[in-house]
Amino acid sequence: MVWAVLSVFIWTTAGCGMDTQQSRPLPDTLIVGTLYSPTGFFTLHEDTLGYDYDRICDFARSHGVVLRFKVARSMGALLDWVEQDSVQLLACEIPITAEYKQRVIPCGAVNETYQVLVQPSGDSVIDNVTQLVGKQVWVERDSKYEARLRNLNNEIGGGIDIRTVKADTIMPEDLIDMVGEGKLPMTVVDSDIATMNLDGDGRFDFSLRISFAQRSSWAVAIDHQWLADTIDAWAQSINARAYSKNALKRYFSLSKALHVTPPEEAPPIPKGALSPYDSLFQTYAKEIDWDWRLLAAVSYAESGFNPYAVSWAGARGIMQLMPRTAVTYGLDPDELVDPEKCLNAAVRVIRDLNKKMAPLVPDSAECVKFILASYNAGPGHVLDAIALAKKFEKDPTLWDGNVEEAILWKQNPEFYNDSVCRFGFFRGRQTVDYVARIEQQYHFYQNKFKP
Repeated sequence: MVWAVLSVFIWTTAGCGMDTQQSRPLPDTLIVGTLYSPTGFFTLHEDTLGYDYDRICDFARSHGVVLRFKVARSMGALLDWVEQDSVQLLACEIPITAEYKQRVIPCGAVNETYQVLVQPSGDSVIDNVTQLVGKQVWVERDSKYEARLRNLNNEIGGGIDIRTVKADTIMPEDLIDMVGEGKLPMTVVDSDIATMNLDGDGRFDFSLRISFAQRSSWAVAIDHQWLADTIDAWAQSINARAYSKNALKRYFSLSKALHVTPPEEAPPIPKGALSPYDSLFQTYAKEIDWDWRLLAAVSYAESGFNPYAVSWAGARGIMQLMPRTAVTYGLDPDELVDPEKCLNAAVRVIRDLNKKMAPLVPDSAECVKFILASYNAGPGHVLDAIALAKKFEKDPTLWDGNVEEAILWKQNPEFYNDSVCRFGFFRGRQTVDYVARIEQQYHFYQNKFKP
């Protein structure tokens, strides 16, 4: 069954869609199969993003074709689709192995990943696998990381203290965070996940490889060599390599940063005020019947009141709206640096989110939490979490301990592949933390500034 179908229209002056290096023309519409993943293809604020997504869109622009995406629930489904010719290209990381090469032709840029030890940086960093003897290493139970550690343990004669954790809401990224917080001594993840979680402050060391490299690339059907050649030629071009380099930086270097360094500082907060924009918050909060201090808390969490802040995903302004959202609400993305225009649009977003959530969450105070979560994650992921909560006997009308927990499940394939989910992978911890952070900031503002 097709999980999701999206069409992307790539406007370009290329026109005919003929590849100049091949005698066979590309189709006007290229049907692309993919999988939801943390970095390759995902949705955020109702925008489609991802390293593989950005690169295939670049390919489409350069060849003047329209893309139509089909998102599968499993690698097996993808391979079936390409063999049945219901998709023409698999734009996600397909392992380059003898098994898979019997069914598809690898094409495009080749990526290499390997498993690495995650440990705190410092003078006592382990730089040889034999030094793991007597050390605790925590991994997900029944995962490929546990399998590799047990094989490694046998290879060095035993002695590694392998500890496992099994929880629906625990993922490799969470174990990295726990190492950073000092709750765990070490863990093991893939190198691309490690790179994605670089935090810039030097807390972690990912330098010790504990496995051989696994090569992967995009793929096409066995009888589509002409398409593989076209993609290979594009991937080797100077422009494509430069674009891929920038995409790599965006998704694997900036994704842990809340904001890219803005060109200007936020304006100072006047004495006795909560923010530089108290009068604006007071005016616009009335339109959604919110306490203006709550609206100020959202802005502080989003941008620190800096109108020039830009997130790694492209969100801008004091309320961190995505450019596509700005256009939807009649605002040019360049106008997001204007605090009032950005706030005006954000309030209309919040009003529309309330229309979606209020029928599902009858308690108005509780509904605010769902609106905040939707503002951060996009309503699709929150609606998925509500559906999961209902299916697995949580209360779908309560956030704390219920839908809050269900949105954490959406980083686990067992749940984001569930039939009730429509929007795929999502790392819900950022949204759970976001809602809690705003609640805390709001309570602080309530005590600091009495009405």
